[in-house]
Amino acid sequence: MMKTYHGSCHCGAVRFEADLDLSQGSLRCNCSFCLKIRCWAVMAKPETFRLLAGEAEMNVYQFGARNEHHHFCKHCGVRPYGIGNSPRYGVFYGVNVASLDGVSDEDLAGTPITYVDGRADNWISPPTETRYL
Repeated sequence: MMKTYHGSCHCGAVRFEADLDLSQGSLRCNCSFCLKIRCWAVMAKPETFRLLAGEAEMNVYQFGARNEHHHFCKHCGVRPYGIGNSPRYGVFYGVNVASLDGVSDEDLAGTPITYVDGRADNWISPPTETRYL
């Protein structure tokens, strides 16, 4: 069910809201960046994401093909979301599930996960091993 969630970085300088349906699933990727930050993202269409505060409080990190913009708070370092463009999803906001405020443990545990093999630039199939993700 679609619901408006509020989220933030750790220090609260960056705040947003997004219309999401956690029951529709989330992503875990094994690319070098996602693996290091333990990214767990839920996709949001651009029209369903609203930055409420903190645009000037963020920096952006890009690497590789530079198709994705990883936004992070320059004060606390938390990455609440990224903006990407992929063959599978088109333009999207990748909202960090861990940055959502007030989500119950049960709702988090019930969120389905799709694994993608970003390390091999394969956004359609899961990697051979996913237990570490």
